[in-house]
Amino acid sequence: MPGSVHAMLSPSSAHMWMACTPSAKFSSQFPDEESPYAKEGTDAHRLCEFKLKKALGMDAVDPRPGLGFYDAEMESCSDDYASFVMDTWSKLKETCPDPMVMIEQKLDLSAYIPSGYGYGDCIIVADGHMHVVDFKYGLGVMVEAEENPQMMCYALGALELVDSLYDIDTVSVTVFQPRRENVSTWTITRDELLAWANEKLVPAAKLAIDGNGDFVAGEHCRFCKAKAVCRARAEFNLELARYDFQMPENLDGTEIAAILGRIDALVTWADDIKEFALKEALSGKHYDGFKVVEGRSVRKYTSEEEAAKVVTKAGYDPYEKKVYGITAMTALLGRKRFEEVLGSLVCKAPGKPTLVEESDKRPALDTAKEDFKTVVNEEENHDKH
Repeated sequence: MPGSVHAMLSPSSAHMWMACTPSAKFSSQFPDEESPYAKEGTDAHRLCEFKLKKALGMDAVDPRPGLGFYDAEMESCSDDYASFVMDTWSKLKETCPDPMVMIEQKLDLSAYIPSGYGYGDCIIVADGHMHVVDFKYGLGVMVEAEENPQMMCYALGALELVDSLYDIDTVSVTVFQPRRENVSTWTITRDELLAWANEKLVPAAKLAIDGNGDFVAGEHCRFCKAKAVCRARAEFNLELARYDFQMPENLDGTEIAAILGRIDALVTWADDIKEFALKEALSGKHYDGFKVVEGRSVRKYTSEEEAAKVVTKAGYDPYEKKVYGITAMTALLGRKRFEEVLGSLVCKAPGKPTLVEESDKRPALDTAKEDFKTVVNEEENHDKH
């Protein structure tokens, strides 16, 4: 519901409105647009819910016939999610005979966020401990569980639900993001969670609901509906203009580091401006010095089926043949059989080196060591020839 309290202060956008409290009310004037990625994520969540309920012996209706984005990868990822939850449930059974499992549970957050609520993908409650699992099908942004406001909000809502039935001492939250091979878990005590809620969440929510506080640009801007027209974000990115876009040779290390820390945000902002301007121009808006033209076109068959028939009749094979990718092959053989047959033939090549901020959790490459290996390998290959 555009403009509703829930839409403004949802747990999924808490990282944004807690960092930039006026953004919630400011962005509510823009319409909600569900992207294909969001629809794909919804389909994946429906399949995960079905798989998990079936694994737990609950009644469930198979959603696959009605899923628009269903494929082998979604099948595999939902299997992994259900397996992870079942493993977590089994471990908790070691200390609690019958842990309670709630799936797609509505959570009341009104004690902390005005009229706030959300839905927890899976909540497992045992004696003294609660585990909240959130499935993320997104591929673009790596999501971490540690101090994640969305996950902490879900944990608070779950506590409100079960606090009178269980004595919860600690809470674990897990972000399960299979397409990024990311399973991130973080544990916090009940007292620490409640302290965060009272000291940070509640004050931010009070400011956000009224549109008060300061606009603050940052990584969270990419999810804001007002990202293309926000002046604070524009000023934040245009600060790079003070370098006059000199060639790197004219910049010292400190200046280059400053640019590196901002350049991704700058590129994203520029793309957002271009996308917004194109939509406006297609609706009749005129920007001095610019016009809308037809972009580059790509040739394609009017009918692939007819093209195949014609080429076959001419005496040629119109189909290319290639080995299934790992996800499709796993779906074909089954996970266990895949490991038996192809496990020894699967490897993971090292990723291409990339420069990231020191806060990134991946270990740093020993570039000098790698350079030495490259030189030695080149010399050995040269000697052999």
